[in-house]
Amino acid sequence: MIPKTIIEKQLTALSASLAPIREEVFTWAEQNIFLKWGVLSRSRFYCLECAHVWKPSCQSTCAKFTTCPACKGKLKMMPYNQVHFKETEYFAVVESCAGFQVVRMFIAHKHMKKSFAPTYFHKEVMQHWINPKGEVRTLALSTNVFSSTLDAWKFYSPLEIKPKDFIRNAKFYINPYRVHPQMKVLPILRRNGFKTSVYDIAPHLLFSSLLSDPIAETLLKSRQLNLLQYYLCASRQDIRRNWQAVKTVIRNGYKISDVQIWEDYLELLRYFNKDLSCALYVCPENLSEAHDRLMQKKRNLLRKKKLHDLRLEIEKAQKRYASDKKRFFGLLFTEKDLSISVIENVRDFMTEGDDLHHCVFANEYYDRKDSLILSAKIDEKSVETIEISLSKMEILQCRGLKNKPSKHHSQIMRLLSENLYQIRERMKKRKAKTASR
Repeated sequence: MIPKTIIEKQLTALSASLAPIREEVFTWAEQNIFLKWGVLSRSRFYCLECAHVWKPSCQSTCAKFTTCPACKGKLKMMPYNQVHFKETEYFAVVESCAGFQVVRMFIAHKHMKKSFAPTYFHKEVMQHWINPKGEVRTLALSTNVFSSTLDAWKFYSPLEIKPKDFIRNAKFYINPYRVHPQMKVLPILRRNGFKTSVYDIAPHLLFSSLLSDPIAETLLKSRQLNLLQYYLCASRQDIRRNWQAVKTVIRNGYKISDVQIWEDYLELLRYFNKDLSCALYVCPENLSEAHDRLMQKKRNLLRKKKLHDLRLEIEKAQKRYASDKKRFFGLLFTEKDLSISVIENVRDFMTEGDDLHHCVFANEYYDRKDSLILSAKIDEKSVETIEISLSKMEILQCRGLKNKPSKHHSQIMRLLSENLYQIRERMKKRKAKTASR
């Protein structure tokens, strides 16, 4: 995109004036953002970090990790044997320039081969320029427009200014794995509570929020880091709506262990007309137990008072739900005895909530426009319920019995991640039909 406005021309010129990244920064990245890998091949262990080869003991052949006797590195074992190995990560460097806060994003490739030392490739792919008002403009390399993957950069292209809404595209919304510890930040960010850590939040998002959003500033200064991460990163949250309760939490120095459960708990408190400024309700000693107790109370109340009305309510909700989510019906992902499918009936939401003792039905997850709810089953028995954000195409939560992860959690998350593209394809088909009309 050719810079047209005064600010676009200014940022393009300032970007060209930035000093090249020092070699020690790349050395830091190579040592801190990549895992150390090993591989078992032909009854030999190969360290892909220092190229050492040795014969393993019988006990270590099935281990997920082992220690290289030469470099003493803790190696994660590759689950398969091949000739070449590659790992890709992102890291960021934070600078300030001409009154702007600058976040420079780099992609790093680590190429590994048995019996050879690893080689590295680093390339700056994006720059976020943030003014003191929190407005963000981005320069980035060109990408392959036909690719939906995150890393389809054209490395030969220059950094060029992008449209204002560029960063809202989930494909380019990158949270780096590490941020270089030597940061140069604007004094106003120090004043607004920033010290040395970005707390696993994308730096450009944290900085722009601290400069433009008093809620983010308040949460950071009060050290409510779980709430801050949830407020800035979760696509579904009600921090503003629950601000009275948040202030109660801050006043009492209460630390929330699970913000999603806490927000669901607040919905239950609101349902029973409890005072959200009262610490006795808002700051329970055991959040999970308090949530489950109110959940059971609401479930019993619904069954006792609305048994007949519930049938009519489910029928009406089913029509709305089918209208919103019918395009996803029939989706099924399977692996051995595990199956993951979209919940197609509102009545099944009630069954799912009863079986797993959580609030997927009572809190009316079927009415959430941006959420797709799936059920993971082992031998036809529900083990976890999954919520996916349709706008960001990411897994928001995956909870089993009493909101705890089941023993199949890792397998469920992996299978679901591998098949997210099928949900994305159905979204595209719906958009194409709408456009054709």
